[in-house]
Amino acid sequence: MSNDDDAWFYDIRTKTVAQGKESGALDRMGPYPDRETAERALTIAAERNKAADKADDDWKN
Repeated sequence: MSNDDDAWFYDIRTKTVAQGKESGALDRMGPYPDRETAERALTIAAERNKAADKADDDWKN
């Protein structure tokens, strides 16, 4: 995504979604292509963490 002003972000402090970089970098997840995807930011992060944990476990064994 070349223009972050058009991208969507999830603010972990306020638990809200906004278009553009309205919150500080430490409170912001994204960018996401659309509002619906940004609303799923925590779920997406949890799924990615679970997959990474499984990859780590597979690598260790």
